[in-house]
Amino acid sequence: MHLILLSSSPSSLSFPFFVLAVTGKPFFVVSSFSHRWLFGWEGCRFYGWAGFFFGCGSLITMTVVSLDRYFKICHLRYGTWLKRSHAFLCLAFVWAYAAFWATMPLVGWGNYAPEPFGTSCTLDWWLAQASVSGQTFVVAILFFCLILPTVLMVFSYVMIIFKVKSSAKEMSQLDARITNSHNLEMKLTKVAMLICTGFLIAWIPYAVVSVVSAFGEPDSVPISVSVIPTLLAKSSAMYNPIIYQVVDLKNSCVKSSCFQAMRKRRHFRKPRFYTISGSIKDRSPPKESQMEM
Repeated sequence: MHLILLSSSPSSLSFPFFVLAVTGKPFFVVSSFSHRWLFGWEGCRFYGWAGFFFGCGSLITMTVVSLDRYFKICHLRYGTWLKRSHAFLCLAFVWAYAAFWATMPLVGWGNYAPEPFGTSCTLDWWLAQASVSGQTFVVAILFFCLILPTVLMVFSYVMIIFKVKSSAKEMSQLDARITNSHNLEMKLTKVAMLICTGFLIAWIPYAVVSVVSAFGEPDSVPISVSVIPTLLAKSSAMYNPIIYQVVDLKNSCVKSSCFQAMRKRRHFRKPRFYTISGSIKDRSPPKESQMEM
């Protein structure tokens, strides 16, 4: 299952951001040029729903991947009984989970509203100051869609680090095949850690500003300040492709062209030196024999 999850996680993470960029970003760009939201109330609700649905789905997907890495590395028996169907069930659960929380504002628990700067829409964080229902919704999504996934990811990778440090000596004494498999698992884990770190760096400032707006005093966050976390959160769509390309380029360079070119250069330098020196030594005695004759 670990290979299935990790092979499907790039598409599970990249495809939602691609759909959001195609369907949502044009609304934001056109409205930014006009300095106001141009697509009405229904367009605002759709834009807010799409952003929350794909963002939450991506975060929960990364949480499932981090748990998969934790069980695979820290509990070796985990990979022996899980099958392909379990991976697809996990992905189905992820997007059903995201759909549930994204749809709640459309049925009355919470709401979507324009951002303070007026060119995009998001969850109505300010509803928490107006009603108890708004407060319960904000607290619920903060816990189930941010705090809980973040805690699970941090726990998984911290336990993996401890496990790797404690088992470093044991791995050096194992068979080469087991060692190579372990190295592959660690490379996949490092990629997953980079993706999770980039996502959290992009979204945590936005979450902090949203909490202050929801439970702080009115106008406690200036409009000019609220723009920066929003743009940082929207930039998270470009982190995953960069990470994939950098890691893939590094691996391909090390394993194929660059590494082989360096080996060829070293290979040709040494034989040339020895063959030339050998030919000189071989030819010197015949010259001495001709001189004697």
